[in-house]
Amino acid sequence: MGIKTSKLLALGCLAAISSGLIVTMTGCSSSEASSSTAGGITPRQFADGVHAVMMADRTVYATHVVTNLKKQEAPVTADEYWQDTENAIPLPAQMFRMGAELVDENPEAGFSYALRSKWPLNEQHQAKTDLEKEALDFLSENPGENFYGEEELGDKKYFVAVYPDRAVAEACWSCHNDHPNRGEDYPEFAKDDVMGGVLVRVPM
Repeated sequence: MGIKTSKLLALGCLAAISSGLIVTMTGCSSSEASSSTAGGITPRQFADGVHAVMMADRTVYATHVVTNLKKQEAPVTADEYWQDTENAIPLPAQMFRMGAELVDENPEAGFSYALRSKWPLNEQHQAKTDLEKEALDFLSENPGENFYGEEELGDKKYFVAVYPDRAVAEACWSCHNDHPNRGEDYPEFAKDDVMGGVLVRVPM
């Protein structure tokens, strides 16, 4: 691994240490995926770091922007249809998805991430693979733990990490509980409940 690549991966790890989602990283061999080398990081370390950063940003936006505006009865509100609504800003999940889309479009990013849920309000957040379904079941049954695994998609092998997506602010659970797309079998969410998973996928 060259010096430039090592620096990029190190920077990616530092950025990741404060967030939460599905992430895919390129440029790792199978040996690098299973153990760290001098000056390097494993896919799990990278995914854990990226997830920490993502979740920190999302929590700050949901708590200190969206929820705070609502408490202040401000003229600006978070709305699912913010692009067509006056004085509106995106919901936390929409901000998260837009960031994931920008990363996915960036060939230099080297990873990808996404939201997934057993109870999606948006079909884009449904599990896409058998491993993703297994991960969501695991998180639902073990709310305090993360899920780690490996899968093959096409001709590539990936390290997959899925983290609990918790209701960190009232804006999160109230939106889901009152949404018209909510299924009859969807649970009633409250603070800190696991509403789905943040998925990180890393090529090996």
